[in-house]
Amino acid sequence: MPTTSTRTLGQLGDASRIGLAAILAFGAAPAFAQETKSAQDIVVTAQRENATHVENGGSAGVLGTKAAEDLPFNLRSFDETLILNQQPRSLGEVLENDPTVRTTYGYGNAAESFVIRGFELYGDDVGLNGLYGITPRQLIAPELFEQVQVLNGSSAFLNGAAPGGSGLGGSVNLLLKHAGNEDLNRVTLGYTSDSHFGGSFDVARRFGDFGVRINGNYQDGQTGIDREDRKTQVLGVGLDWNSGPVRLSLDVAYQKMRVDHLRPKLTLYTSELPEIPSSSYNFAQDYTYTDLRDLFGVFNAEYDFAPNATVWFKAGARDGSEQGIYGGFRLDDAETGDGHLTALYVPRTDNNEAVETGARVKLGSEVTQEIVFGANASWQVNRNAYDFRYGTDTSYAGVPANYYDVEQIDLPASLLVGGDLDDPYPISKISTFSAFASDTVGLWDERILVTGGLRLQKLETKSYSAYGGAFTGSQELDKITPVIGVVVKPVDGLSLYANRIESLQQGPTAGFGATNYGDVFPPYVSTQYEVGGKVKVGPMFASLAWYQIDKPYGYTDADTLVYAINGTQRNQGVEFTLNGEIVPGLRLISGVSHVDTTLRDSTDALAGTTPKGVPDWTANANLEWDTPLPGFTLTGRVTYTGEQWVDAANTLKLPSWTIFNAGARYVFAAGEVPVTLRFNVDNIADKAYWASAFDSFSSAVLQGQPRTFKASVSADF
Repeated sequence: MPTTSTRTLGQLGDASRIGLAAILAFGAAPAFAQETKSAQDIVVTAQRENATHVENGGSAGVLGTKAAEDLPFNLRSFDETLILNQQPRSLGEVLENDPTVRTTYGYGNAAESFVIRGFELYGDDVGLNGLYGITPRQLIAPELFEQVQVLNGSSAFLNGAAPGGSGLGGSVNLLLKHAGNEDLNRVTLGYTSDSHFGGSFDVARRFGDFGVRINGNYQDGQTGIDREDRKTQVLGVGLDWNSGPVRLSLDVAYQKMRVDHLRPKLTLYTSELPEIPSSSYNFAQDYTYTDLRDLFGVFNAEYDFAPNATVWFKAGARDGSEQGIYGGFRLDDAETGDGHLTALYVPRTDNNEAVETGARVKLGSEVTQEIVFGANASWQVNRNAYDFRYGTDTSYAGVPANYYDVEQIDLPASLLVGGDLDDPYPISKISTFSAFASDTVGLWDERILVTGGLRLQKLETKSYSAYGGAFTGSQELDKITPVIGVVVKPVDGLSLYANRIESLQQGPTAGFGATNYGDVFPPYVSTQYEVGGKVKVGPMFASLAWYQIDKPYGYTDADTLVYAINGTQRNQGVEFTLNGEIVPGLRLISGVSHVDTTLRDSTDALAGTTPKGVPDWTANANLEWDTPLPGFTLTGRVTYTGEQWVDAANTLKLPSWTIFNAGARYVFAAGEVPVTLRFNVDNIADKAYWASAFDSFSSAVLQGQPRTFKASVSADF
């Protein structure tokens, strides 16, 4: 029987010991001579460098790094100052700053996934330095990254098909930290309520063309949710060489995360919502945990073989291991709270590799052409097993319990085992191969940019039996996914754009109740149309977009009981974002998004309904003000999420919710060392609310986080 391991708070893991040695080594390096600065200069400089902002534009896949006004897409980048200032514990907390993104969890575990334009993006399909499958898949510690990039919309041409089959409405790409032009020595100590403590270091040096950056983080303790405990250990090393035409980098990172007694989603077998408990209430069982370990890295090489031409090559790999006893609660009666506890033990390992190579050439003067061509591939092997521990009830209902007054029980007896729990064998192998080519033509001093491109993609999925590991079948698809994009810049600061682009997704599998149960359907294509505009006025940037995405969907026919893909899910919406510095010292990150999604073009009983878990409106506004008091900054954020359906038949709906965050930073000089004090309060009113109803398998709701206090002190020496 699997059991949870015991741990001692404050006990250093491998990453922490390595990190301590690294910081001592760098601390012993000779310091470069520098001019003495006044305390006021130190404070003003540190306060300016601590300013949280959004970079518009970024890495647009194979098109390269582009300014927002030159892209026929919406792309934003949140930088490492936001991560340092807000002290998020996961990638999901970083993406809470984006008005077009909302976060949910998987079944019973801490696997974050994200809802963009009404479609799910799995943690498995978050990119790393432009490659899929290399990022840790369930929880991602944000301290390792210098940028979190969000691309709204389909991206099968730009990034290739996401191997996990998600990301139809948008993608997220992470960039690992590298050394800048200035040396860095930063140490941070932090606290999060109720008793979560941590420390981190970030050291960077540049020796001529060679740069090195090492950063690490250690956190442990209880969160604001009763009995929920989280532990994080990360260490990242980034090496780079920049000698003009040749640019090389090697990034290696280690992440180990553990969550004990996670408050999971609540699965509803009832026609009404239960009474929402206090914001910190936790119905998790003490035997539940999630334990994750990942070692991953990326190598990148670029060579400018002419002033207007570049070739690149990059490769990445990840070795991941995870196990956990995931718990859930099936609520049968919302009034009494009667229901059943469930448990699932899952050991899993992943071994993934990805490569990409290409060339980019820019030609012409009056009429320009930027030609891009290349190829990429990825290979993913998933080994897992499962042990459904629902007790002796063969109906899989679980162990009787009451949601409003959950008692701790022993781990339920095993009911169904699949695979080898001690040494899991492969369950799936996913391979993707693609070749791409595009041409961006610039007219009238590049006031008009027309992009056309094709990506020939091959997606192959091999499946293996959970009972013995025998090969059970495969699906292959060769598909050309095109892109057409137009940008028109009639006047300086104004950019109008339109695009047609596709997403490629793995096909679904016929589920329980279908006469063709187990049939795996071929991958299919979703199509997006988008038009919009972007305006830049001084330091302020605004974007407005309208889009439509059509995705095939399948269902089991009520008469024949045959599962087939015979319908369309159409998501239409409008997005508006506004960010920048309103006046010197007053910064804004804001936006609003509306999604209208409907199932259509079918005879299914659900035709005309709205998919569950998709809020009709979402909005955010982050504000920072550098007050007249030198070094003192006030911050605040309001987050609004509209109504969303809980069940597929649209009979039960979550109400909208709004929460407020506030904080302050203060910079002072300790000698010549800038020290920054930070204090934040999330969910000031301690509002209890249902945050999300997005779930691919059942009607389930996720409760929002309680009021949380965060404090930290950083010294840059």
